[in-house]
Amino acid sequence: MSYSRSGKPWGLKWRSSVWFITTVVGFGITTDLLVYSIIIPVMPFQLENLGYHNVSALTGWLLCAYSGGLVLSTVPIAMFSERSTSRRIPLVIGLIALLGAQVLLMEAPNYALMAVARALQGISSSMVWIVGLALLCDTTPERNVGRQLGIAMTGLSIGLLVGTPAGGTLYSRFGFRAPFIFGEICTVVDLFARLLIIEKQEAMKWGHDPSAVPQTDLSPTAVDATQTEGNPPESPAAVTPRIDANEDLSRPLITQPSSISPATFATDVTPVFKPLPLLSVIGKLSQSSRAVVALSMSFVYGTVNSMQEPSLPLHLQAVWGYNSDRVGLVYLAALVPALISSPLAGLLADKTGSDFLTCLCLLLALPWWIVLTLRKSIPLFIVALALQSFFVSGVVPPVTAELAAVSRNMHGVGYAHVYGAFNLAFGVGTAVGPVLGGEIYGRARHGWTALCCITAALIVLCILLAFCYTGADPLLSKMMRQYYISQAELVEMKPKEPAKKPVADTDNSPCP
Repeated sequence: MSYSRSGKPWGLKWRSSVWFITTVVGFGITTDLLVYSIIIPVMPFQLENLGYHNVSALTGWLLCAYSGGLVLSTVPIAMFSERSTSRRIPLVIGLIALLGAQVLLMEAPNYALMAVARALQGISSSMVWIVGLALLCDTTPERNVGRQLGIAMTGLSIGLLVGTPAGGTLYSRFGFRAPFIFGEICTVVDLFARLLIIEKQEAMKWGHDPSAVPQTDLSPTAVDATQTEGNPPESPAAVTPRIDANEDLSRPLITQPSSISPATFATDVTPVFKPLPLLSVIGKLSQSSRAVVALSMSFVYGTVNSMQEPSLPLHLQAVWGYNSDRVGLVYLAALVPALISSPLAGLLADKTGSDFLTCLCLLLALPWWIVLTLRKSIPLFIVALALQSFFVSGVVPPVTAELAAVSRNMHGVGYAHVYGAFNLAFGVGTAVGPVLGGEIYGRARHGWTALCCITAALIVLCILLAFCYTGADPLLSKMMRQYYISQAELVEMKPKEPAKKPVADTDNSPCP
């Protein structure tokens, strides 16, 4: 880390800011998805050129190898991240591994080494999704988590948006190595950006809290503190550090400056709890219906997105005669709307809650999968593909915000734990999806129609789960409560019947 002459890290405020870290995490997701998707329009044609048969299934297994590496590395990375004092170091290690994996895939002489390289790419992908999202939640104030996650998640769409058409174009114009060189250039840029990150705990040693509330919301004491932030105090009364003869005096003091009011840090700093063992984390998450449903939807999202990847290029080729360039353009037209839906959904999730938004996006995505089964018009097909992408992508920000809320309400369960579980569920989905999509498309008589119907059924299942369990107060609970309130009001409004007069005793029998 570079330091200025005063000893304070250069660019402390902007390098530790919420927006810079959001940008870096978003660009990391972009790079990850670009490297993942750049072979989608390329690999079927390359495998045919190499003499392989049943390329749909082989492409699906390559995508499965990526997901296999992602799934197997998720748990160790999540546990290590929660015990590590730094999130930046795992992010940098992941990018170095990604560079090596791309070189291996580019130079692989056979299918087996291609699969190994894709598995290594999956391992590096886990670093971004687990550690990157945890770093973003560490820095972001709780009230803005959904918005920042939504903005970072646009990287998913941008990566697919750039990677797929770029892969097809570069392959057809410059050969098989060109897409990988492009991915390596993006990876190097991402590496430089990650090296610039200053984490929240490091910034707070210098009196700067990136997630502190605005000055308009602070007490006068806190305002005075934020005006003088950035310079560690030199007064012996403020701190009493242990000074060693060999100590680098340009390094910040480990103790927190006492001149800064606790009010500055009290609002958005998450209490630190001792990390739980793996089995305890799994047990706690499995007991939360909100976590289980959010992870189930993550699995479905991974399955739905990846199931069409090996089959969509072949479907476009079989029905409309499209080559790799045109397939890339179809992906381009389909993914542009997702650039809008992710940040918009993140903003709405903070304001309206994740329950209503998740159900709405799933409901609006459902009919377009039925339209995709039609073969009459390519413009209609592209519009339907774009609209389903818009609404399905809108589910991701509220789901990730839901997991952040689950983490805040569970002692000992950190952001890396919940996003590790998210990555695991998503990874299993992306492992199952390509194999399922490739096999069904290659073996079924109407393979594409079967895939669309399976997707529609999964979306219906997610709608039911989200309606019953998503949010601190799910939509089903709200509707039931409203129903009982309305019934109680009807009972109160109903006119009361006059009390009946007591019947006179007509027993005239003589007394004993």
